[in-house]
Amino acid sequence: MAQTKEIRKKIGSVQNTKKITSAMELVASSKMKKTQDAMSKGKPYSNKIIELIDNLSKASSEYRHPFFQVSEEKTDIYIIVGTDKGLCGGLNANLFKQALNLMSENQEKGRKIKLVLFGKKAADTFSKLKNVEVLATATKLGDIPSVEDVVGSAQAAIKEFESGVVGNVYLYANEFINTMTQKPFRKELLPIAEINSEGETQKVWDYIYEPGSKEILDRLLKRFIETQIYQAVIENNACEQAAKMIAMKNASENAEEIIKSLQLVYNNARQAAITQELSEIVGGAAAI
Repeated sequence: MAQTKEIRKKIGSVQNTKKITSAMELVASSKMKKTQDAMSKGKPYSNKIIELIDNLSKASSEYRHPFFQVSEEKTDIYIIVGTDKGLCGGLNANLFKQALNLMSENQEKGRKIKLVLFGKKAADTFSKLKNVEVLATATKLGDIPSVEDVVGSAQAAIKEFESGVVGNVYLYANEFINTMTQKPFRKELLPIAEINSEGETQKVWDYIYEPGSKEILDRLLKRFIETQIYQAVIENNACEQAAKMIAMKNASENAEEIIKSLQLVYNNARQAAITQELSEIVGGAAAI
């Protein structure tokens, strides 16, 4: 009977774990909907900035902004967007592996690395690396971070590029494909290769500028880079909740399988114990 008591305790423990993972799955599902909505709301703003920059750059074709110019500097900035919490499968591990591989390759070629990190997991992983400089770190941003919290760290990378000491600025984050699929991606933020608006008709509008086309283009391009980083943080949060929902769903299903297996073992042990007791009773009666 001692064996059956031990199995009952294990079943109870797994059932409690299943309750927790099921609750976490529901919470992640609710948060995912909110982060998806936030991700969708930011896209029209981003598209409008692209349209304005496209018009301004084509209307002022003689002016080439520094953000479009390739630099020979051998220092790169990596903006890496991770999560603050775990329990989201391989979401962080896959992204960090991709970033670490490129960093290692570039360091072997003699390039220097500077980092801007979003999320506690990214900070814990990359701040311990040798031969890298951390420019800025932002953690505990919440499910829908404020623009101010993200832009502050983003400006650190922009200022470094403007100063002329940085050759490239890369952005690493996760792309939200659908609820079941999230994919790590790398994007070269600076220098900007090309900006094309996605409108059906490509029209170039010329305006009367105040204070001037160069100043306006400079501000818009900075805002454009900040917007891309903010969108990446929001999208990564949506990926986190989707990955966490799937991970908790799988954990609940695995717990259910374990419970069934333990229940079978418990029934067999209980049947064996009853059979043994009956045998002892029959044997005792026969002896009398």
